[in-house]
Amino acid sequence: MNFQEIILLLNTNWHIIVLFFIIAILYSSVGFGGGSSYLAVLALTGLIFTQIRATSLLCNIMVVTGNFFYFEQQKAYNFKKVIPLVLFSIPFAFIGGYLKISQTFFFILLGLTLLFASITMWVSKKNNASNKKPVALFFLKNAGYGSFIGFISGMVGVGGGIFLAPLLHLTNWDSSKKIAATASLFILVNSIAGLAGQYLNPEFSINYNLTTILLFTVFLGGQIGSRLSYKFLNPIQLKKATAILIAFVAIKILWNYV
Repeated sequence: MNFQEIILLLNTNWHIIVLFFIIAILYSSVGFGGGSSYLAVLALTGLIFTQIRATSLLCNIMVVTGNFFYFEQQKAYNFKKVIPLVLFSIPFAFIGGYLKISQTFFFILLGLTLLFASITMWVSKKNNASNKKPVALFFLKNAGYGSFIGFISGMVGVGGGIFLAPLLHLTNWDSSKKIAATASLFILVNSIAGLAGQYLNPEFSINYNLTTILLFTVFLGGQIGSRLSYKFLNPIQLKKATAILIAFVAIKILWNYV
């Protein structure tokens, strides 16, 4: 890709690049990758759905890798509880990514996923530490959570944090900080597994030029967001604004494909 091609890509896709930069800042500030919002943006472009999934997962990986190392330094992982979630999600995310699905099925599933994501973002509260004692979940229940969410995430092209975090909060799985840390690790491994499954699918395709620019964009946004954290951002207002946008895209997609 020469300089002229880069300039052309920037001029043609500047709005996507700006949105990805903003999304990376917002989501990385709360420990997420932003996969659902990347999908929402890409769903409105002319990219084919197989490229949309792969690009979203690559951007997820780029953003949450930094979050994982940050939480590891903070000793925020309870690996006895985290390992069943993550371990069983990996093969199912791979299978979900490998499955051959039609464009119509993908966009219906995407629309439902985005609608769910917008609702959870709207109703979620600020992530304060819970005063309640964390609930001890059985190994099989943790494994079940990871398997189901991993499979759906692999098919759609998200890391699964948007499903996992609300579920863990509702079940009082652990403190908010440990849930955020767990979601980051879950997103990372599921994005890698889902991408691997997609790569082995004969229909795998990706726009390498645009994806490279978007990866660089979300890397910068993720670094900024992880440092801003909650110091300068109002997470509740940002979540609600993002929820409205995602809901709009979800309804538009479902209207076109249902």
